[in-house]
Amino acid sequence: MKLILHYMGKYKASIFFGMLLKLLSTLSELMIPYILEHLLDEVVPLGQMNQVLLWGFLMVLTAILTRQFNAWANRRGVENAHNVSYDVRQDLFTKTANLSGSQFDAFGLPSLTSRMTSDSYNVQSCAQSLQTMCIRAPIMLVGGIAVTMTMDPVLSAILCIMVPILAVIIISVSRYGIPLYNKVQERLDDVVRIMRENITGIRVVKALSKADYEKRHFGEANDAMTKSDIMASTVMAIPGPFMQTCLNVGLTLVVVIGAIRVNRGLMKPAVILAFLTYFNMVMQGVMGLNRIFMMISKASASANRIAKVLAADVDQKILTEDEAKKPEGDEFIRFEHVNFSYEAGLSGETGAEAFAGAEREQCLHDISFALKRGESLGIIGPTGCGKTTIINLLMRFYDVEDGGVFVNGRDVRTYDKDELHEKFGVVFQNDMVFYNTLRENIRFGRDLSDEDLRQAVEDAVAAEYVDSLEGGLDYWADIKGANLSGGQKQRLLIARALAGDPEILILDDSSSALDYKTDAMLRKAIFDHHKNSTTIMVAQRVSSIQNMTHILVMDNGRCIGYGSHEELLENCPAYKEIYQTQMGALT
Repeated sequence: MKLILHYMGKYKASIFFGMLLKLLSTLSELMIPYILEHLLDEVVPLGQMNQVLLWGFLMVLTAILTRQFNAWANRRGVENAHNVSYDVRQDLFTKTANLSGSQFDAFGLPSLTSRMTSDSYNVQSCAQSLQTMCIRAPIMLVGGIAVTMTMDPVLSAILCIMVPILAVIIISVSRYGIPLYNKVQERLDDVVRIMRENITGIRVVKALSKADYEKRHFGEANDAMTKSDIMASTVMAIPGPFMQTCLNVGLTLVVVIGAIRVNRGLMKPAVILAFLTYFNMVMQGVMGLNRIFMMISKASASANRIAKVLAADVDQKILTEDEAKKPEGDEFIRFEHVNFSYEAGLSGETGAEAFAGAEREQCLHDISFALKRGESLGIIGPTGCGKTTIINLLMRFYDVEDGGVFVNGRDVRTYDKDELHEKFGVVFQNDMVFYNTLRENIRFGRDLSDEDLRQAVEDAVAAEYVDSLEGGLDYWADIKGANLSGGQKQRLLIARALAGDPEILILDDSSSALDYKTDAMLRKAIFDHHKNSTTIMVAQRVSSIQNMTHILVMDNGRCIGYGSHEELLENCPAYKEIYQTQMGALT
C-alpha cells in the first residue's frame, strides 16, 4: 500500500477535493431518510400544505445535490486513478528499460509484462476505490448509526450488535487475502509466458502438429491460475453471505421490535420506515468496507510486485577512472582475459537475495583480443559457444566477472550507457522489426536526413526490394515484420544499423537469411562506405568473415583460434575443418 499512497500523494489536492465532494454527497444522502421521517411524523399531521411542499422540495433538492456531488466525486476519482496508474506504468517501463541483463533475466519477461498490465490495473482500481468507497462506506456506517441513535436508541442497539460481528469476520478473512492474490499473479505469469511463447512460435507449433500438445500445456497453466483465483475469491467472498444474513435478520428485528414499540406508544410509525432505510445504509457501509478490504488485498499483492521492480538496485554503476581497470594497450577495442558466467535458475525476483547462492554457468573463459579503429573481427563457432555473449559484454548488457572490456582506451564501466551505446550500430539475432513504416524502423527516432536513410538502404542491398513495395520507405511493416521475408527483414535491420554511420558496427548472425550473392554485395558495401567503422561480425559462414582483419574461433566459451583467414587455415584445425566442410558443400 505504500507504493499506491506514494503515487497518490502527487495528486493530493485533487484527491482531497474529490473526497470532500464524496463526503458532501454521503452526508446529503444520510439526510434524506431523516427528512422523510420528519415530514411524515411532524409535518403531515399539522395539515399545512405549504409546509408539506416545503419539506418535500427540501427532500428533492437534497436528492439532486446527492446525485450531483456523487457524480463530480466519481469523475474526479476516475481521473486521479488514471493519473496514478499512468505514472506507475511510466516509472515501471523506465525502470524495466534500465534493468541490467542479469536483472531482466531474474524477473523474466512474462512477469514484467503482467506487472505492467494486470498489476498496474489493480493499482488503478484500488486508487479509485480509496477515493470513493473509503469515504462513503465509513460515513454510511458511522453516520447511519449516529443518526439512528438520535431517533431510537433501542432499535439502534440492533446495529451496534451486528456491526462488530461483521467487522471481525471481514478482518479475519482479509488477513489471508494478500498471500492468495500473490499466488494468483504468479500463476498469471506462467500463463502469459506460455501464451507469448505459443504466439511467437505459432508457425513452428503448426508445422510440427503440436497444437494439441501446447493446448494441454496451456490448459494446465490456465487451470492452475483459475484454481488459485477461485480459492482467493472464495475466501474473500466468505463475509458476503454472513452480511446478507445479518441484514435480513436485522431488518426483521427492526420491523418486529419497532412495531411493538409503536403499539406501546414509545415511538412514531415513520421512525420504522427511516430505520429500515438507515439499516440498509449501514449494511451498505459494512459491505463497502468488505469490498475495500478485498480490493486492498488484491492491490497490495500487485503493488508489492511492482515495488520489487522499482526498488531494484542499479547493479551496473558507472565507475570513475580511478576505480576502473586500465588497458594494457591502446587499441580501440580490447578484451583482456575476460571470464563471464550467466546466473542460472533465477526467476521472478531480483536483488541480492535472488542472486545469492545461485548456480553459475561459465560461458567465457579467458577471452582476449584487440582491434584498432577501422579494423574488423569475425567470430565463428558452434551454437552456444559464447559468440553473442562477447557482444553483450562489449555493449555492457552484462558486466564481466574477471578481466576487462575497453572501448577507446576506457573501461566500458566508466561510460554512461547512452554515451556508450551511441557508438554502436547493431543487428542482433532475432532482432525486432516494429509496427511502423520502413522509414521509421530505420530512423528509429534519430535525427537522420532522407539522404542518410537512402544511403543506408543502398548499403544494406535493400534498395531494390524497398522500391518495389507500395510507398517505398513509407511501406508499413506489420508487427515483427510479418509481411516481410526473412531476407528483407535482415536487410532492413542492417540498414538501421548503418544509418547512423556508427563507430562500431556489430552484425550478429545478421546475414543468415541472405543468399551468397547478396551477402557478398552487403559486405562489399560495408567495407567500401563504412571504412571508419570498426566491425564485428558473428557468423556461421566462413565466406562471410574470411576477409575480416581478424577472426576469432570459439568453442565451449574458449578461444581456440585467432588470426587472419590464411593464418587460421594453417594453424587452427577446427577452422580449417569448418572451411573445408562449407567450401566443399558449395563445390
